[in-house]
Amino acid sequence: MSVTDPVIKKEELKTACGAYSIGCLTLNKPKALNALDLEMARLLLAALTDWATRDDVIAVIIDSEGEKAFCAGGDIVSMYNAMREAHGAIPTFLEDFFKTEYTLDYTIHNYAKPIIVWGSGIVMGGGMGLLCGASHRVVTETSRLAMPEITIGLYPDVGGSYFLPRLPGKSGLFLGLTGGQMNGQDAKFVGLADVIVDSSQHQAMKQALVNYCWDSQTNHGECVTSILEGLSKPESLSKGNVEPNLPLINKLCNGITVEQVVNAILAADLSKDKWLSRAQATLAKGSPITMHLVFEQCTRGADMTLAACFKMEADMSCRCGESGEFEEGVRALLIDKDMSPKWKYAKVEDVPQDVISHFFTSPWTEQTHPLAHL
Repeated sequence: MSVTDPVIKKEELKTACGAYSIGCLTLNKPKALNALDLEMARLLLAALTDWATRDDVIAVIIDSEGEKAFCAGGDIVSMYNAMREAHGAIPTFLEDFFKTEYTLDYTIHNYAKPIIVWGSGIVMGGGMGLLCGASHRVVTETSRLAMPEITIGLYPDVGGSYFLPRLPGKSGLFLGLTGGQMNGQDAKFVGLADVIVDSSQHQAMKQALVNYCWDSQTNHGECVTSILEGLSKPESLSKGNVEPNLPLINKLCNGITVEQVVNAILAADLSKDKWLSRAQATLAKGSPITMHLVFEQCTRGADMTLAACFKMEADMSCRCGESGEFEEGVRALLIDKDMSPKWKYAKVEDVPQDVISHFFTSPWTEQTHPLAHL
Protein backbone atom coordinates (compact mmCIF):
# COMPACT_ATOMS: atom_id res chain seq x y z
CA MET A 1 0.00 0.00 0.00
CA SER A 2 1.39 3.40 -0.96
CA VAL A 3 0.88 6.51 1.14
CA THR A 4 -1.82 7.65 -1.29
CA ASP A 5 -3.91 4.49 -1.07
CA PRO A 6 -7.12 4.87 0.95
CA VAL A 7 -7.30 2.93 4.23
CA ILE A 8 -10.84 1.98 3.23
CA LYS A 9 -11.66 1.21 -0.39
CA LYS A 10 -15.27 2.14 -1.13
CA GLU A 11 -16.92 0.70 -4.24
CA GLU A 12 -20.40 0.35 -5.62
CA LEU A 13 -20.66 -2.80 -7.74
CA LYS A 14 -23.42 -2.53 -10.34
CA THR A 15 -25.59 -5.63 -10.43
CA ALA A 16 -26.38 -7.41 -13.67
CA CYS A 17 -29.95 -6.13 -13.77
CA GLY A 18 -28.60 -2.57 -13.66
CA ALA A 19 -31.05 -1.13 -11.15
CA TYR A 20 -29.11 -1.94 -8.01
CA SER A 21 -25.61 -1.89 -6.56
CA ILE A 22 -23.70 -3.87 -3.96
CA GLY A 23 -21.78 -1.60 -1.63
CA CYS A 24 -18.27 -2.86 -0.92
CA LEU A 25 -16.00 -1.62 1.88
CA THR A 26 -12.47 -3.05 1.93
CA LEU A 27 -10.11 -2.63 4.87
CA ASN A 28 -6.85 -1.68 3.19
CA LYS A 29 -3.95 -1.85 5.64
CA PRO A 30 -2.68 -5.37 4.96
CA LYS A 31 0.82 -4.73 6.38
CA ALA A 32 -0.85 -3.82 9.70
CA LEU A 33 -3.15 -6.86 9.37
CA ASN A 34 -5.95 -4.37 8.66
CA ALA A 35 -6.05 -3.24 12.30
CA LEU A 36 -8.89 -0.77 12.67
CA ASP A 37 -7.81 2.82 13.26
CA LEU A 38 -9.97 5.88 13.91
CA GLU A 39 -9.96 7.07 10.30
CA MET A 40 -11.02 3.62 9.07
CA ALA A 41 -13.87 3.47 11.58
CA ARG A 42 -15.08 6.94 10.56
CA LEU A 43 -15.00 6.05 6.86
CA LEU A 44 -16.85 2.77 7.41
CA LEU A 45 -19.52 4.47 9.51
CA ALA A 46 -19.99 7.30 7.00
CA ALA A 47 -20.39 4.87 4.09
CA LEU A 48 -22.90 2.68 5.95
CA THR A 49 -24.88 5.75 7.03
CA ASP A 50 -25.01 6.95 3.41
CA TRP A 51 -26.00 3.59 1.91
CA ALA A 52 -28.69 3.02 4.54
CA THR A 53 -30.76 5.81 2.97
CA ARG A 54 -30.35 4.67 -0.67
CA ASP A 55 -32.85 2.29 -2.20
CA ASP A 56 -30.45 1.36 -5.01
CA VAL A 57 -27.86 -0.15 -2.63
CA ILE A 58 -29.21 -3.64 -2.01
CA ALA A 59 -26.54 -5.11 0.29
CA VAL A 60 -23.07 -4.37 1.66
CA ILE A 61 -19.85 -6.41 1.70
CA ILE A 62 -17.13 -5.68 4.26
CA ASP A 63 -13.87 -7.43 3.39
CA SER A 64 -10.14 -6.73 3.43
CA GLU A 65 -6.95 -6.65 1.37
CA GLY A 66 -4.54 -9.53 1.84
CA GLU A 67 -5.27 -13.12 2.74
CA LYS A 68 -3.61 -13.16 6.16
CA ALA A 69 -6.13 -11.15 8.13
CA PHE A 70 -9.59 -9.66 7.88
CA CYS A 71 -8.84 -7.43 10.87
CA ALA A 72 -6.43 -8.27 13.68
CA GLY A 73 -7.74 -5.75 16.18
CA GLY A 74 -7.74 -2.05 16.89
CA ASP A 75 -5.06 0.62 16.67
CA ILE A 76 -3.72 0.04 20.17
CA VAL A 77 -0.35 1.66 19.47
CA SER A 78 -2.10 5.02 18.98
CA MET A 79 -4.06 4.33 22.16
CA TYR A 80 -0.81 3.62 23.98
CA ASN A 81 0.70 6.92 22.84
CA ALA A 82 -2.42 8.79 23.94
CA MET A 83 -2.35 7.10 27.35
CA ARG A 84 1.32 8.00 27.79
CA GLU A 85 0.56 11.65 27.13
CA ALA A 86 -2.54 11.73 29.36
CA HIS A 87 -0.64 10.70 32.53
CA GLY A 88 -3.52 8.83 34.18
CA ALA A 89 -6.38 10.90 32.82
CA ILE A 90 -8.82 9.60 30.21
CA PRO A 91 -7.28 10.45 26.82
CA THR A 92 -9.57 12.37 24.46
CA PHE A 93 -8.34 10.12 21.66
CA LEU A 94 -9.68 7.03 23.43
CA GLU A 95 -13.07 8.63 23.96
CA ASP A 96 -13.22 9.56 20.25
CA PHE A 97 -12.02 6.15 19.12
CA PHE A 98 -14.40 4.08 21.23
CA LYS A 99 -17.37 6.37 20.50
CA THR A 100 -16.79 5.90 16.76
CA GLU A 101 -15.94 2.19 16.87
CA TYR A 102 -18.87 1.23 19.09
CA THR A 103 -21.29 3.36 17.05
CA LEU A 104 -20.01 1.57 13.94
CA ASP A 105 -20.44 -1.87 15.53
CA TYR A 106 -23.93 -0.98 16.77
CA THR A 107 -24.85 0.27 13.29
CA ILE A 108 -23.78 -3.06 11.77
CA HIS A 109 -25.86 -4.99 14.32
CA ASN A 110 -28.95 -2.95 13.46
CA TYR A 111 -28.49 -2.38 9.73
CA ALA A 112 -31.68 -2.74 7.71
CA LYS A 113 -29.88 -4.24 4.69
CA PRO A 114 -27.82 -7.42 4.47
CA ILE A 115 -24.19 -6.96 5.50
CA ILE A 116 -21.81 -9.72 4.44
CA VAL A 117 -18.50 -9.82 6.32
CA TRP A 118 -15.75 -11.91 4.74
CA GLY A 119 -14.02 -13.08 7.94
CA SER A 120 -11.14 -15.03 6.43
CA GLY A 121 -7.74 -15.20 8.14
CA ILE A 122 -7.18 -13.46 11.49
CA VAL A 123 -10.29 -11.92 13.06
CA MET A 124 -9.50 -10.52 16.49
CA GLY A 125 -10.58 -7.70 18.79
CA GLY A 126 -11.93 -4.90 16.62
CA GLY A 127 -12.32 -7.36 13.75
CA MET A 128 -14.72 -9.36 15.91
CA GLY A 129 -16.75 -6.19 16.41
CA LEU A 130 -17.18 -5.84 12.65
CA LEU A 131 -17.97 -9.52 12.11
CA CYS A 132 -20.30 -10.31 15.00
CA GLY A 133 -23.04 -7.82 14.17
CA ALA A 134 -23.27 -8.63 10.46
CA SER A 135 -26.35 -10.38 9.11
CA HIS A 136 -24.16 -12.77 7.08
CA ARG A 137 -20.87 -13.79 8.72
CA VAL A 138 -18.60 -15.78 6.42
CA VAL A 139 -15.60 -17.74 7.68
CA THR A 140 -13.16 -20.02 5.84
CA GLU A 141 -10.66 -22.77 6.55
CA THR A 142 -8.07 -20.06 7.35
CA SER A 143 -10.22 -18.13 9.87
CA ARG A 144 -8.78 -17.62 13.35
CA LEU A 145 -11.15 -15.75 15.66
CA ALA A 146 -10.30 -14.56 19.17
CA MET A 147 -10.76 -11.90 21.83
CA PRO A 148 -7.20 -11.92 23.29
CA GLU A 149 -7.44 -8.78 25.45
CA ILE A 150 -6.41 -10.73 28.56
CA THR A 151 -2.84 -10.41 27.21
CA ILE A 152 -2.88 -6.58 27.14
CA GLY A 153 -4.84 -5.64 30.25
CA LEU A 154 -7.97 -4.58 28.38
CA TYR A 155 -11.09 -6.83 28.12
CA PRO A 156 -13.23 -8.22 25.25
CA ASP A 157 -15.04 -5.07 24.13
CA VAL A 158 -16.73 -4.29 20.74
CA GLY A 159 -19.92 -5.89 22.05
CA GLY A 160 -18.27 -8.80 23.85
CA SER A 161 -20.38 -8.01 26.91
CA TYR A 162 -23.40 -8.88 24.77
CA PHE A 163 -22.25 -11.79 22.62
CA LEU A 164 -19.92 -13.69 24.98
CA PRO A 165 -22.55 -14.55 27.64
CA ARG A 166 -24.93 -15.66 24.86
CA LEU A 167 -22.58 -18.34 23.49
CA PRO A 168 -23.29 -22.01 24.34
CA GLY A 169 -22.81 -22.95 27.99
CA LYS A 170 -19.85 -21.22 29.59
CA SER A 171 -17.85 -21.05 26.35
CA GLY A 172 -18.07 -17.24 26.14
CA LEU A 173 -16.62 -16.77 29.62
CA PHE A 174 -13.86 -19.29 28.89
CA LEU A 175 -12.94 -17.67 25.55
CA GLY A 176 -12.91 -14.22 27.14
CA LEU A 177 -10.70 -15.30 30.05
CA THR A 178 -8.24 -17.33 27.98
CA GLY A 179 -8.19 -15.58 24.61
CA GLY A 180 -8.84 -19.02 23.11
CA GLN A 181 -8.72 -19.08 19.32
CA MET A 182 -11.66 -20.38 17.31
CA ASN A 183 -11.42 -21.86 13.84
CA GLY A 184 -14.28 -21.84 11.35
CA GLN A 185 -15.91 -24.92 12.87
CA ASP A 186 -15.79 -23.35 16.34
CA ALA A 187 -17.21 -20.04 15.10
CA LYS A 188 -20.11 -21.85 13.43
CA PHE A 189 -20.78 -23.98 16.52
CA VAL A 190 -20.88 -21.08 18.99
CA GLY A 191 -23.03 -18.98 16.65
CA LEU A 192 -20.52 -16.31 15.61
CA ALA A 193 -20.45 -17.40 11.95
CA ASP A 194 -23.24 -18.31 9.56
CA VAL A 195 -21.44 -20.13 6.77
CA ILE A 196 -18.04 -21.74 6.12
CA VAL A 197 -16.77 -21.47 2.55
CA ASP A 198 -13.45 -22.09 0.86
CA SER A 199 -11.08 -19.12 1.05
CA SER A 200 -10.73 -19.23 -2.76
CA GLN A 201 -14.39 -18.17 -3.08
CA HIS A 202 -13.93 -14.47 -2.26
CA GLN A 203 -14.26 -13.17 -5.81
CA ALA A 204 -16.83 -15.82 -6.67
CA MET A 205 -18.96 -14.51 -3.82
CA LYS A 206 -18.78 -10.95 -5.13
CA GLN A 207 -19.56 -12.08 -8.66
CA ALA A 208 -22.53 -14.15 -7.53
CA LEU A 209 -23.97 -11.15 -5.67
CA VAL A 210 -23.44 -8.94 -8.73
CA ASN A 211 -24.94 -11.50 -11.13
CA TYR A 212 -28.06 -12.12 -9.07
CA CYS A 213 -31.31 -10.73 -10.48
CA TRP A 214 -32.39 -8.50 -7.60
CA ASP A 215 -35.83 -6.95 -7.26
CA SER A 216 -37.52 -4.85 -4.60
CA GLN A 217 -40.11 -7.47 -3.64
CA THR A 218 -37.98 -10.37 -2.43
CA ASN A 219 -36.39 -10.82 0.99
CA HIS A 220 -32.85 -9.71 0.26
CA GLY A 221 -31.41 -11.42 3.33
CA GLU A 222 -32.77 -14.77 2.19
CA CYS A 223 -31.33 -14.16 -1.28
CA VAL A 224 -27.88 -13.51 0.20
CA THR A 225 -28.16 -16.66 2.33
CA SER A 226 -28.97 -18.71 -0.78
CA ILE A 227 -26.02 -17.23 -2.69
CA LEU A 228 -23.57 -17.94 0.14
CA GLU A 229 -24.81 -21.50 0.55
CA GLY A 230 -24.09 -22.07 -3.15
CA LEU A 231 -20.36 -21.30 -2.77
CA SER A 232 -17.78 -24.09 -2.60
CA LYS A 233 -16.99 -25.47 0.83
CA PRO A 234 -13.42 -26.23 1.99
CA GLU A 235 -12.18 -29.68 0.99
CA SER A 236 -10.97 -30.25 4.53
CA LEU A 237 -11.52 -28.45 7.82
CA SER A 238 -9.69 -28.61 11.13
CA LYS A 239 -11.87 -30.11 13.82
CA GLY A 240 -13.46 -27.74 16.23
CA ASN A 241 -12.12 -27.35 19.75
CA VAL A 242 -15.03 -25.75 21.60
CA GLU A 243 -17.77 -28.32 21.01
CA PRO A 244 -15.83 -31.45 22.08
CA ASN A 245 -14.49 -29.63 25.15
CA LEU A 246 -17.72 -27.89 26.15
CA PRO A 247 -18.61 -30.26 29.02
CA LEU A 248 -15.18 -29.65 30.57
CA ILE A 249 -15.35 -25.91 29.88
CA ASN A 250 -18.75 -25.76 31.61
CA LYS A 251 -17.36 -27.63 34.60
CA LEU A 252 -14.25 -25.41 34.91
CA CYS A 253 -16.28 -22.20 34.58
CA ASN A 254 -19.08 -23.20 36.92
CA GLY A 255 -17.78 -21.23 39.93
CA ILE A 256 -19.79 -18.37 41.34
CA THR A 257 -16.77 -16.06 41.69
CA VAL A 258 -14.01 -15.13 39.28
CA GLU A 259 -11.45 -16.50 41.72
CA GLN A 260 -13.12 -19.91 41.67
CA VAL A 261 -13.31 -20.01 37.87
CA VAL A 262 -9.75 -18.80 37.22
CA ASN A 263 -8.24 -21.16 39.78
CA ALA A 264 -10.24 -24.10 38.44
CA ILE A 265 -8.86 -23.48 34.94
CA LEU A 266 -5.30 -22.97 36.18
CA ALA A 267 -5.39 -26.08 38.41
CA ALA A 268 -6.78 -28.44 35.78
CA ASP A 269 -4.54 -30.97 34.02
CA LEU A 270 -5.05 -29.91 30.42
CA SER A 271 -1.72 -31.19 29.10
CA LYS A 272 -3.31 -33.79 26.82
CA ASP A 273 -5.13 -31.16 24.76
CA LYS A 274 -3.01 -28.59 22.89
CA TRP A 275 -5.82 -26.07 22.48
CA LEU A 276 -6.88 -26.19 26.13
CA SER A 277 -3.32 -26.06 27.45
CA ARG A 278 -2.56 -23.02 25.29
CA ALA A 279 -5.68 -21.30 26.61
CA GLN A 280 -4.63 -22.15 30.16
CA ALA A 281 -1.13 -20.74 29.59
CA THR A 282 -2.55 -17.49 28.19
CA LEU A 283 -4.77 -17.06 31.24
CA ALA A 284 -1.84 -17.75 33.58
CA LYS A 285 0.14 -14.86 32.04
CA GLY A 286 -2.83 -12.52 31.73
CA SER A 287 -3.89 -9.47 33.68
CA PRO A 288 -5.67 -10.25 36.98
CA ILE A 289 -7.66 -7.03 36.53
CA THR A 290 -8.85 -8.23 33.12
CA MET A 291 -9.91 -11.54 34.68
CA HIS A 292 -12.28 -9.63 36.93
CA LEU A 293 -13.53 -7.41 34.10
CA VAL A 294 -14.34 -10.41 31.88
CA PHE A 295 -16.25 -12.18 34.64
CA GLU A 296 -18.16 -9.04 35.56
CA GLN A 297 -19.00 -8.03 31.98
CA CYS A 298 -20.33 -11.53 31.22
CA THR A 299 -22.41 -11.51 34.41
CA ARG A 300 -23.89 -8.06 33.76
CA GLY A 301 -24.14 -8.30 29.99
CA ALA A 302 -26.23 -11.49 30.06
CA ASP A 303 -29.29 -9.44 31.01
CA MET A 304 -28.52 -6.17 29.19
CA THR A 305 -29.57 -4.82 25.81
CA LEU A 306 -26.98 -4.36 23.08
CA ALA A 307 -27.09 -0.57 23.44
CA ALA A 308 -26.63 -0.81 27.21
CA CYS A 309 -23.66 -3.14 26.72
CA PHE A 310 -21.93 -0.71 24.38
CA LYS A 311 -22.53 2.17 26.80
CA MET A 312 -21.07 0.10 29.63
CA GLU A 313 -18.08 -0.78 27.46
CA ALA A 314 -17.44 2.89 26.66
CA ASP A 315 -17.24 3.47 30.42
CA MET A 316 -14.99 0.44 30.96
CA SER A 317 -12.68 1.20 28.02
CA CYS A 318 -12.10 4.79 29.05
CA ARG A 319 -11.47 3.66 32.63
CA CYS A 320 -8.92 1.21 31.20
CA GLY A 321 -7.29 4.20 29.52
CA GLU A 322 -6.66 5.86 32.87
CA SER A 323 -5.83 2.78 34.97
CA GLY A 324 -2.32 2.04 33.65
CA GLU A 325 -2.92 -1.73 33.26
CA PHE A 326 -3.86 -1.44 29.58
CA GLU A 327 -0.92 0.87 28.92
CA GLU A 328 1.48 -1.60 30.54
CA GLY A 329 0.05 -4.53 28.58
CA VAL A 330 0.52 -2.77 25.24
CA ARG A 331 4.03 -1.71 26.23
CA ALA A 332 5.08 -5.28 26.96
CA LEU A 333 3.49 -6.79 23.86
CA LEU A 334 3.97 -4.19 21.14
CA ILE A 335 6.27 -1.37 22.24
CA ASP A 336 9.21 -2.88 24.12
CA LYS A 337 8.17 -6.42 23.14
CA ASP A 338 9.70 -7.91 26.28
CA MET A 339 6.54 -10.01 26.80
CA SER A 340 6.86 -9.39 30.54
CA PRO A 341 4.05 -7.07 31.62
CA LYS A 342 4.27 -5.85 35.20
CA TRP A 343 0.63 -6.22 36.20
CA LYS A 344 -0.60 -4.22 39.20
CA TYR A 345 -1.63 -7.39 41.04
CA ALA A 346 0.07 -10.77 41.05
CA LYS A 347 -3.02 -12.96 41.38
CA VAL A 348 -6.73 -12.75 40.78
CA GLU A 349 -7.34 -12.87 44.57
CA ASP A 350 -5.23 -9.75 45.09
CA VAL A 351 -7.47 -7.34 43.16
CA PRO A 352 -9.66 -5.23 45.51
CA GLN A 353 -13.35 -5.13 44.65
CA ASP A 354 -13.46 -1.32 44.76
CA VAL A 355 -10.81 -1.23 41.99
CA ILE A 356 -13.07 -3.31 39.74
CA SER A 357 -16.19 -1.36 40.70
CA HIS A 358 -14.52 1.83 39.45
CA PHE A 359 -14.32 0.42 35.90
CA PHE A 360 -18.11 0.21 35.89
CA THR A 361 -18.66 3.82 36.93
CA SER A 362 -19.28 6.26 34.12
CA PRO A 363 -17.09 9.35 33.59
CA TRP A 364 -20.20 11.03 32.13
CA THR A 365 -23.80 11.80 32.98
CA GLU A 366 -26.53 10.01 31.06
CA GLN A 367 -27.01 13.11 28.91
CA THR A 368 -23.31 13.69 28.14
CA HIS A 369 -22.42 10.05 27.52
CA PRO A 370 -20.68 9.67 24.12
CA LEU A 371 -23.11 6.87 23.22
CA ALA A 372 -26.26 8.58 24.47
CA HIS A 373 -27.51 8.47 20.87
CA LEU A 374 -27.73 4.67 20.77
